[in-house]
Amino acid sequence: MKPVDFFSKHPVFTSQEYAQFLEQAEHAGERTQEALLSYHIKAGNLIRIRRGLYAVVPQGASPESYMVDPYLIAAKLVGDAVVGYHSALAFYGKSYSLTHQFCILTRSRSASISYRDDVFRLVLFRKSLREKNQQFFGVKTVLHRGCQLRVTSFERTLVDMLDRSDLSGGWEEIWRSLESVEYFDLDKVIEYALLLNNATTIALVGFYLEQHQSELRVNESHLKQLEKHRPKQPHYLDKAKSTAGKYNARWNLIIPTEITDLSWKE
Repeated sequence: MKPVDFFSKHPVFTSQEYAQFLEQAEHAGERTQEALLSYHIKAGNLIRIRRGLYAVVPQGASPESYMVDPYLIAAKLVGDAVVGYHSALAFYGKSYSLTHQFCILTRSRSASISYRDDVFRLVLFRKSLREKNQQFFGVKTVLHRGCQLRVTSFERTLVDMLDRSDLSGGWEEIWRSLESVEYFDLDKVIEYALLLNNATTIALVGFYLEQHQSELRVNESHLKQLEKHRPKQPHYLDKAKSTAGKYNARWNLIIPTEITDLSWKE
């Protein structure tokens, strides 16, 4: 096989993947690899996204204007990359708003990465998941444009977005986006919420399911499973705005009025 054959099957690739291909194709040698990559970049066949990461420019396209699929970049940024939070719903076509920020779950502590207009924010798996070796609970592997991509399921995404509103576009975006999902496996939602082991998040999941009880066919038994793990003391969802909230006794939460009143629907 020729090096160009590799490009046809790998729209975004790492230098390690390319080195492995060259070894198998008997083009081994670091100088050979660097020389080939340099040649194809100058020829307009490749774009260097960052050190060790490249994208293939389709024939007839311009490297200056070609838009690289951000999910292909996300899949290759780190070895254990998982697309999550609002970015997962955007991948499924369920986000309310478009965004140029992509959240990548990982064990890596690498800094966030920018490429043109897109920002790829690397977020550590929650400590409770790392301790139980459950980082990939509720993670699906899908084939996206010939690339294996890991992305959180609807059920995990619901919980993760409520757990980290700062990574999910704010409360209105979270509510509007999640409401576009027609079905959740509620047992999986509850199992994952309990796995995170955060009382405030568990209570907020309970509040969200209670608020959408009819549409999502939530039974009282589902809510009671979560209610047992609510905070023992009242918790603010937004500590920075501790005065702008309403107390919900069942979930022991002080919830921003924009959520309780669904103010964006007025």
